[in-house]
Amino acid sequence: MFISVRPQTLPGIIIAGLILVFMLAAMSALLVHSPEVSLSSLWRDPYYRHITAFSFYQALLSTLLSVGLAIPIAHALSRRYFFGKALLLKLFATTLVLPVLVGVFGLISIYGNSGLIAQLLNHFDYPLPFSIYGLNGILLAHVFFNLPFATRLLLQSLQRIPAEQHKLAAHLGIFHWHKFKLLEWPSLRQQLPNVAGLVFILCFTSFATVMALGGGPKSTTIELAIYQAIKFEFDLQSGALLALWQMFLCAGLAMFIQRFSRPVPLMNSVSRQTFILFSDNRFARCWDRFWIGAVILLVLPPLLMVIISGVNAQLLSMIFDSTFWKALGNSLFIAVCAACIALLAGIFILISSRFWRLRGLNFRADKLELVASIILVTPGIVISTGLFLLLRESSDVFSFAWLVVIAVNALMALPYVLKTLAQPMLHMAQQYDQLCASLGIFSWYRFKFIEWRAIRQPIVHAFAISFVLSVGDLSAIALFGSQDFTTLPLYLLQLLGSYQMQSAAVIALFLLILSVGTFALIEKLTLKKPA
Repeated sequence: MFISVRPQTLPGIIIAGLILVFMLAAMSALLVHSPEVSLSSLWRDPYYRHITAFSFYQALLSTLLSVGLAIPIAHALSRRYFFGKALLLKLFATTLVLPVLVGVFGLISIYGNSGLIAQLLNHFDYPLPFSIYGLNGILLAHVFFNLPFATRLLLQSLQRIPAEQHKLAAHLGIFHWHKFKLLEWPSLRQQLPNVAGLVFILCFTSFATVMALGGGPKSTTIELAIYQAIKFEFDLQSGALLALWQMFLCAGLAMFIQRFSRPVPLMNSVSRQTFILFSDNRFARCWDRFWIGAVILLVLPPLLMVIISGVNAQLLSMIFDSTFWKALGNSLFIAVCAACIALLAGIFILISSRFWRLRGLNFRADKLELVASIILVTPGIVISTGLFLLLRESSDVFSFAWLVVIAVNALMALPYVLKTLAQPMLHMAQQYDQLCASLGIFSWYRFKFIEWRAIRQPIVHAFAISFVLSVGDLSAIALFGSQDFTTLPLYLLQLLGSYQMQSAAVIALFLLILSVGTFALIEKLTLKKPA
């Protein structure tokens, strides 16, 4: 059916078309290098069968631990008020976009073979009873990153329970387990499928975590196997075949999750709570303090160790190291470019989609946003692999490394921009669309005088998320990086691989300051009134 194109929708349609062409080009390169794609042959190969089973196994265990533990922690946080709670919740918001290798380094500093726990046990002549490398480390890292994320979403779900229902439960004498079962659990249960699905996808497509803590072939996932086949073995057909297999599994998982879940509103900050009435006693206080203390012990010590370990004898030498400044400059340039592209693309796409939504064409708007979010079912390493194979046929791959890394990072950040700005832009248009039309305010003037003032904070927040995600990304640069082209995450991985722990600690500290400092600066800027 022919779709009429209005000037307001043309930029968004063009951008969505370019994204679709970009993705199809990468997929076509994969298909060309996998002429004999057979799912049965994949399953008959014991190596493919092992990495597929391990990918599902570690993702399932990570999801059960992250979401299962998030339920009592979110419940405890919803009932307790203490000094530093707001700061703790802000810290929860940054773990999702914290550079993975920063968190990994912090975990190694505590739980590694030479970490803080191992040093304490050595004083008593006890060996470390576990190894952080392998499945143990992967699960620990996934829980470290995803438990705060799941807790925050479930806490928002509990906070959406009307205060009147808490008052009614208190009036009827419903407390403790019965209140949780009858009032709070139904609210949590509505969001659990979607929260668990999001965490499962994040763990299933995890790359940097498994790469740093995998511990050998026994703990290899599909995504890591793709990287190994292309980068080290130069087995293009196996890499392409695994990339297609990864895309097939991710698409199936996404459809399965969408079928059994409801959308979760991703708020920029936790909404202000009303006082929750409940029957308090010593057991309830000890129960809540245990879970709050447990999550604090999980999240804070690794980050503190990054700070403490980063201030060492190598700090000054790394500051004067030209490789460090080159990697820092590359990271900042890539992050700024990718964030700007993702933000502009997201705004133009949402302008088109909201134009249709205001006219009741929700299905058309959904399809447009779905095309822009296709990266959610196609991990960055898969797209990078397709582009690597595509460019390899026509020119020197590494001559286009800058453009490819920026494009992949922008594409990976785009869904976060859409999630952050979709509702604010739609609500703003519902309030001011007719007023702007009557006053003749359009295009750039409308954005400058109306939209920027109304939704300035979510726009800057979307930029911050895109920037931090790009700064800490390793999936694209892992394939296209070289001695002449490196970023801070790749440099950190190289230092960890060569066991230069003090130098790696300095890089981890800079990455932590860069990511958390960006969010703190953005928050301070958005609190100021626009001129």
